[in-house]
Amino acid sequence: MTQTGDAETPRQVGKFHDSTVVGNTYLAAPTPGAHLRLRIDFTRTIHADTYGGLRLAVVHPDRGEIDAVSLSFLDHGTFHRRDVASNRPLNNSTHGTFNKYHRAGQPPWEGAEFTGLRDAIEQYTAVWFPGAWAASSPGRAANRGTHTASAPPTARGGARTR
Repeated sequence: MTQTGDAETPRQVGKFHDSTVVGNTYLAAPTPGAHLRLRIDFTRTIHADTYGGLRLAVVHPDRGEIDAVSLSFLDHGTFHRRDVASNRPLNNSTHGTFNKYHRAGQPPWEGAEFTGLRDAIEQYTAVWFPGAWAASSPGRAANRGTHTASAPPTARGGARTR
């Protein structure tokens, strides 16, 4: 992910070798020459046009989706600062989420802090695409301490939630 002032935008999830955004979906080939692809979508909530996190999926061109994980904005503190500043209670439908309704000239995810989410994305992609982060953002890799990401437990059906 890249920094833009105090906040990053979901469209800047990663600067991988080969990537694009189609609608609300981020598609990437994080490792040059590999068959596996990364797909990132917003996860919906029970409220219309409201998103509660990101769903990362590893996709093989012939076998389809082979693994997936959901990362909630609430679990990763993405909107914690915004929600505290606006006194949103935990049972409010907009707590830890964003929706398509927003102030003119501002992104729907205004006030988001993506550090926790970015770190979780980094850990997940390090399992499936070793070296992709170092190759895509050398400045960030050089400035960070080394950390080992253990493989998340496998759930039945090949999908995981986090």
